[in-house]
Amino acid sequence: MVYPEFLKKDGCIGFPAPSFGASIEPYKTRLSTALQKLRVEGYLPLPGTDAFRGDGIGISNTPDNCAGELTGMYCDGDIDVLISVGGGELMCEILPYVKFDRIAASRPKWFMGYSDNTNFTFLLNTLCDVASIYGPCATAFCEDPRPRYLQDALDLITGKKLEFKSYLEWEKDNLVNEENPLATFNPKIDRVHAIYHEGEFIPDARESTVYFSMTGRVIGGCLDCLSTLVGTEFDKVRDFNRKYAEDGIIWLLESCDLNVFSQRRALWQLEHAGWFENVKGFVFGRPLNGEEMLGLDKYEAVLGIARKYNVPVIMDADFGHYDPMIPVMMGSVAEFTVRGNDMIVKYTMV
Repeated sequence: MVYPEFLKKDGCIGFPAPSFGASIEPYKTRLSTALQKLRVEGYLPLPGTDAFRGDGIGISNTPDNCAGELTGMYCDGDIDVLISVGGGELMCEILPYVKFDRIAASRPKWFMGYSDNTNFTFLLNTLCDVASIYGPCATAFCEDPRPRYLQDALDLITGKKLEFKSYLEWEKDNLVNEENPLATFNPKIDRVHAIYHEGEFIPDARESTVYFSMTGRVIGGCLDCLSTLVGTEFDKVRDFNRKYAEDGIIWLLESCDLNVFSQRRALWQLEHAGWFENVKGFVFGRPLNGEEMLGLDKYEAVLGIARKYNVPVIMDADFGHYDPMIPVMMGSVAEFTVRGNDMIVKYTMV
């Protein structure tokens, strides 16, 4: 696995928009403010040509233009790291136009984003053997004061911190809207992990004394996007799994639009495509759409597939579409340690 250099204080941060651009409020104000804040902090922010555009369908521009911007900014020697402007819906359509051969041959750089950006964070790992960061998109960095989880993301991309702990509370109701684009983080709900370990399901780890660690090479992202890649020319997961068979794989997965049955079907699809070969464990973020349907709840939606591998499963973790999110160094060797309701993740760059 290739690890890019960390961002230095005077480094250049490129902001491509391979998914949505910040063309409307509240995103326009949030991105402009984030760029200003990062400039004051001593970085050189460089928005891409599509950063404030909304000319595409589900993405900022046409698929070939989005791919051209992403490839060009990644291969630009004057840009040190990339943070995606935002998520979206159809980033998969840019993939045939992305020049992965040029990207793999260029100086590696960190790319950070989540949700629809799985289409690049994941493929950097499995196609280019380059580590990436599954973490907040650019507009989030407008917040003042900066929440701990956003500072953690900056601390990871600058190399100041490689170990992170689960947060105490999470945000169910986001206050950001067109009238209040700079609303701050609003955590109100206590974090509660659900655990499956050694054949026992623990739906509320707050009263539990469970303790374990699992270590493996962590990959994954948004299940909505990953299931779309299965069986395409971009699906090289079996090769990746076999290359890193000695490390074993920890799958970190979260979902956006998928309901509980869609999550179950998507995991079945990944399983039968051979993606879970050499799995060492699963970590599932809080699903954005996790309401129970026809007797299937969000836990059985994933355990119905995951438990057959007899590996630890952590659920409702701080990853995904409900903030806060722990930044994940995808492609690294990660150690997840669980003590009751607390989780610590530590990344090793090997």
